[in-house]
Amino acid sequence: MRKQIFAWVAVAGASMLGSGCADDSSPEPSSPVDVGSAINESPAARIAPTRFFVPPAEAAAVKQISDLVRAKHFRDALKVAALETTPRAVWFGSGTPKDVERSVRQTVAAAAREDRVPVLVAYDLPFRDCAQYSAGGATDTAAYLAWIDGFARGIGKTKADVILEPDGLGIIPYNTTITGAAEWCRPTVTDSTGATVPAPGASSDERYAQLQGAVATLAAKAPNASIYLDGTHSAWLGVGEAAFRIHKAGFDPGTGAKRVRGFFLNVSNYQPSDQSVQFGTWVSQCMEAATAGASWAIGHFDYCPSQYNPATNYGLDYSPAFEATVTASLANMLGGAVATFPFVVDTSRNGRGPLDTAPFAAAPYNQPAGVVAALNGGNWCNPPGAGAGLRPTGTAGIPLLDAYLWIKTPGESDGSCDIAGGARAWDFTAYDPWNITGDAQNHFDPLWGMVDPAAGVWFPEQALQLAQLAVPPLL
Repeated sequence: MRKQIFAWVAVAGASMLGSGCADDSSPEPSSPVDVGSAINESPAARIAPTRFFVPPAEAAAVKQISDLVRAKHFRDALKVAALETTPRAVWFGSGTPKDVERSVRQTVAAAAREDRVPVLVAYDLPFRDCAQYSAGGATDTAAYLAWIDGFARGIGKTKADVILEPDGLGIIPYNTTITGAAEWCRPTVTDSTGATVPAPGASSDERYAQLQGAVATLAAKAPNASIYLDGTHSAWLGVGEAAFRIHKAGFDPGTGAKRVRGFFLNVSNYQPSDQSVQFGTWVSQCMEAATAGASWAIGHFDYCPSQYNPATNYGLDYSPAFEATVTASLANMLGGAVATFPFVVDTSRNGRGPLDTAPFAAAPYNQPAGVVAALNGGNWCNPPGAGAGLRPTGTAGIPLLDAYLWIKTPGESDGSCDIAGGARAWDFTAYDPWNITGDAQNHFDPLWGMVDPAAGVWFPEQALQLAQLAVPPLL
């Protein structure tokens, strides 16, 4: 399949040369909003150069390229082909232990034949995504640890980067934060009496046991794998909360020894790379400060300042002035200690940053403030106007940054983003050029003007935008 998509690049390129001009018939990127200016960044870099693996192209991507060529949209065909032939992660989220062992072994063997490093995503935790668009996962802890055992055996002694359970530390069943707040993920079942009770096995203790068990298994059976844990993203968990969770899942509870390489940020999200790097640096500094910093800071992840500014009612703030105060406060907590815990950033779709939902308040949309606020809360789900970001690289020059990676497969849907699932909101009385009525409104995505594909299914319209709007450009 990979050879096939490269063939399509050649076909499209030859067609462009033969026509003597660029793709004049190519449509402009379609977006209902102005997504703003591009992010001005320079590629960054890891200590040891790494060539990452390019998995086989998706059949749906090859079909889209073929369709674009037939329509004489040659430049778009080249861009989608470039999107699909960029190194990216391979996801594993189902099957028996034997199934996943076989699939992982095939992937690492293919990467080894090319002398490349595969990026492997393990995504099978019980209560995965808390029954949202990517719901699923193993039935219980024992089943999960058996699955991870197969995953680890598939890697064996091969070198690989392992992205262990996206959202695994961001969405924890029945979790309480370090400040004592109860979080929203609270799975329930109906017992024999008809009462609604917490789902068996749904607890923060079980989640940490699952991740700690996975880390131990991977360390023992895939000794050359670099394991990264979920650090959420730069506009989600606060610095101290993220640091606490990563430390609890990735460090030996008895000795305090580190058992993972680092943490990952921005998976399947759109936050700017510069903010991700700043957030990752703060999280690493907080971890060091709370474990080996000034004596008064030891054990106090809750002392770490965050990206949420108290002076603005804890609004997200990455202004230079506020960044300087956070950095200075963490330096005080470090007491001379130096942060060493690295991280990676998913740049697969963040070239233009997160969607600005403010324009939906104006004509022609005229959406009320409550809808706009809800749209902002769901802007992680198939936002229009996104572009692919910085290319994967493990040759870094930014302290603590191991790599930029494409972890989310660009072009695959985040889910059927709609009102019913909670990722969208819309007042159809204010704007409804589609004439959607009744229950259909609950399953319609007004930002795209269609019903989105299910999670993990190829989304041609989004794939085309990601390729057209990439920063830096794909071509």
